[in-house]
Amino acid sequence: MKSVREILEAKGRQVWFIGPESTVYEALRLMDKADVGALVVIEKEQVVGIISERDYARKVVLKGKSSKDTPVREVMTPKVVYVRPDETSEDCMALMSDKHVRHLPVIENEELVGVISIGDVVKATIADKEFIIEQLTNYISGGR
Repeated sequence: MKSVREILEAKGRQVWFIGPESTVYEALRLMDKADVGALVVIEKEQVVGIISERDYARKVVLKGKSSKDTPVREVMTPKVVYVRPDETSEDCMALMSDKHVRHLPVIENEELVGVISIGDVVKATIADKEFIIEQLTNYISGGR
């Protein structure tokens, strides 16, 4: 089972973030540029929330707000669910399923060191399963 640290080593530690006073429109433009589905919201070097495409759809579009006039602070999710680098992909999958989130900031020593998505976790899980299948196949066929 891969750890969060291993997932980050494979995908990189690039973190895309935005301030809470930026507009939702600015957040969407950054998500598009970075090709990500969520941004960590940082204020005074502290994680204060996360804004996702889901937040936009449910808290801006469905409520008839303007993305150009609405600050990120109004629609971000302030209770951030996060993981630590030593947790496993299985831990992440369970947490994502339980909390209904698709992005997990990674915090180490109170510092944001990365973000993993459901896609990253699924990719790691598939790689783990493929490795196990390969090992079992080699064992059964007598190969090394």
